[in-house]
Amino acid sequence: MGDTVEEAAGQDLGEDLGGGGYAADCQARVAFEVLANRWDSVIVYILGESGPMRPRALITRIGGISPKVLNEALRRLEYNGLIVRQAYAEAPPRVDYSLTEAGLALLGPIRAMGAWAGRYTEAVLAAQARFAP
Repeated sequence: MGDTVEEAAGQDLGEDLGGGGYAADCQARVAFEVLANRWDSVIVYILGESGPMRPRALITRIGGISPKVLNEALRRLEYNGLIVRQAYAEAPPRVDYSLTEAGLALLGPIRAMGAWAGRYTEAVLAAQARFAP
């Protein structure tokens, strides 16, 4: 565990994220808030890997997500500018969702978080177990 914080992160931590000396206005908070929901990063990742998808296909691909929760997540992602909703004038109506440029740009960080999880999940679970009653 001799890694420094910078070595562990694999990047220069001296980059100014806009917060100056105050964390309250740090621009990095936007990224964390945008992906704070359980399903948002999963949806972004799947759309990035599979391309535009209809809601039913997303439910099937993700597994374990209800239509209501998916709809809430899709609206939140659209609100945040990470996905775009394309409605087609057909009978029955058809809607596809795809990533915007901002959504595509999150694929690298999401993959990095996945790699982090693969490396540290056991350590996190072990730490949590120490606090279990």
